[in-house]
Order: sequence, then C-alpha cells, then structure tokens
Amino acid sequence: MKQSKKARLWLNDGSCVRLRPEYRNHVWSYDFVHHRTDDGKAFRALNILDDHSRECLAIRVKRKLNSTEVIDALTDLFILRGVPAYIRSDNGPEFIAEAVRNWIKAVGAKTAFIEPGSPWENG
Repeated sequence: MKQSKKARLWLNDGSCVRLRPEYRNHVWSYDFVHHRTDDGKAFRALNILDDHSRECLAIRVKRKLNSTEVIDALTDLFILRGVPAYIRSDNGPEFIAEAVRNWIKAVGAKTAFIEPGSPWENG
C-alpha cells in the first residue's frame, strides 16, 4: 500500500519515513504553544510528549524560550528517562537550530521533522 506524501517524516539524513511509535521512548514529539496572559503579554509553553504512551513528559513555560532552553529541557528528560530513538518536531527555528540538532545527534537520538503543511503529524 502506497503511503501519502503527507504521512511521512523527513529525517536529518535526507531520507523520508513514517514514524509510528512502537514502544515507550521510541518517538518523542515537541512543540511550542503560544498564548497571552490577561494583561496581553505573550508567553510560550514547550511541550514534550511520548508518542507511544501519549504521556506529557514536560511542559516549560516562559515569556521567551529558545534553542538553549529546548536543550535544557531535553537534558533533564534524558537523565530521568533515557534517550529516545527519535525526536520529532516541526521546522521551527528553535528545533532546527544547529546547536539543537548537533546535541541530539551527540547523545544518540535521531531527529525527524514534520513535513510542512502536516500539523497532524505532531504529537
């Protein structure tokens, strides 16, 4: 059966695959949620999920979150839970930053990016 183009993920090595989580810590997803407080000030929440169990592993909330804070949040989780096989995200600047990609590779995980226009692929 042929998979639709939108059901695939682009891996950092240029290949394309549909990642279906098979066990805990196999595939994690992370993304930002943007919102405003009652006084109109913006804030961001970094959400990290285990795609297999659908467990929320972490939520980091700050007015500004950048690639360094992404690495800090993942470091804490890797210490507590181990390193997942894959980490999936959209192509946001905090996730495709060279520092984040190099760090994830150095700890032994693989990055997978959601194809633009396929937000339902995100955990």
